[in-house]
Amino acid sequence: MSVAAVEAFLAAEFPQLRHGGRSVTVESVGPLTARLRLHVDERHLRPGGTVSGPSLFMLADVGLYVAILAQIGPVALAVTTNLNINFLRKPPPGDVIAEIRLLKLGKRLAVGEATLFADGDDAPVAHAVGTYSIPPQNTVL
Repeated sequence: MSVAAVEAFLAAEFPQLRHGGRSVTVESVGPLTARLRLHVDERHLRPGGTVSGPSLFMLADVGLYVAILAQIGPVALAVTTNLNINFLRKPPPGDVIAEIRLLKLGKRLAVGEATLFADGDDAPVAHAVGTYSIPPQNTVL
């Protein structure tokens, strides 16, 4: 799937990503990769002015899902079976970039990693590894 196709699919199937305004943008997809941007606003900040853990977790989860969909097509029922995140350092307020890489893409399971960066910074703020279950092909929407 192209960036435009993935964005259209997410808008149709996951309107909650747009709740309160657009918060996640798919910047690119490639062979087993994706890059997403979290447009940080007040709802993503925790006390102390840092981007919240749940916002970073959501970005990693959506990013891995996007990378999978870009390879296998619009499979709404592909689901997260495990996601582990390590918060590495406090991200400043501002956009967060997710660099996604799929490590394995099989018929029934996909495994990937998400490295999250504060926009413009080379040091990661979080790293996640996730596993996703891919349903049989007859359940594609």
